Amino acid sequence: MADDKRASLEGRVALVTGGARGIGFAVAEHLHALGAAVVIADSGVSIAGEQPDPEVAQDAVRRLGTRAAAYTGDLAEAAHAQAAVALAVERFGAIDLVVNNAAILRDGFVFKAKPEDFEAVLRTNLCAAFYVLAAATARMREQLKGGREPGAIVNISSSAGLYGNYGQSAYGASKAGLVGLTRTVALDMARSGVPCNAVVPFAHTRVTEIIQPANEAQALYKERALKVAPKHVAQLVGFLCLPRARAISGQLFGVRGREVFLFAQARPLEKIVAPAQDWTAEELGRAIEAQLADRFAPLQTDLDVFNTEPVI
Repeated sequence: MADDKRASLEGRVALVTGGARGIGFAVAEHLHALGAAVVIADSGVSIAGEQPDPEVAQDAVRRLGTRAAAYTGDLAEAAHAQAAVALAVERFGAIDLVVNNAAILRDGFVFKAKPEDFEAVLRTNLCAAFYVLAAATARMREQLKGGREPGAIVNISSSAGLYGNYGQSAYGASKAGLVGLTRTVALDMARSGVPCNAVVPFAHTRVTEIIQPANEAQALYKERALKVAPKHVAQLVGFLCLPRARAISGQLFGVRGREVFLFAQARPLEKIVAPAQDWTAEELGRAIEAQLADRFAPLQTDLDVFNTEPVI
């Protein structure tokens, strides 16, 4: 019985942002199947963050049936993020699980990118996640004082935030920001027993559908990615939300089909020290070339690194 309880989300309440389509809906559906009540927070915008359609989230809720509700406001505004959390509490009595999945994409080489596009992507992909967590974690801490079991947080990042990709200064920066947010929230919530992890998904999504390959290798990457169902991402996210995974926090996972990756996180690899005084430019250059250069990270995109056949 104890093992069954550790593998169930019965009685838990989840908020999934961007939960009406793709990976987001796969996650919402999986958490729901594990027993959770689910609030789908999704304004129904296009991949560029335009043309909101509240019917998208309402339709997703109808597909789930019982124990589901929709919130269709723009989470890039703090008041709407607070209202989404409040809806979960009002409708289902608590907020236990948060999955930050909502994201938009506006690509453009950095020398052509528009400031308003960069800001819009950061507001949706990063600021909204912070606004949701600021509201949800405050409520989670109150619930813990009342004796409720700790929940969990999962942020959906991207390999573009780890490796970079051509023309994705906004998207890459926002997804890299989610990694930093994940680490900080994991630390902030450690005493409360609420884990926070990040997941890098490789799956068929609206983002992979609009990839414009720059070469044959990237075209093959897109072809392979479109074969991978979002359900595999949902299974990993669901596991990280279970009580049995509560000791796992501050980690960065990847999932591609039946493969699960644990990513290394930035830590010093090597160190050089000026011998007795400040470096001259020549001394510093020689030391870097001799002691550090062979450890430099290659300038590859995520599409280059993960261009192998997925295990599906």
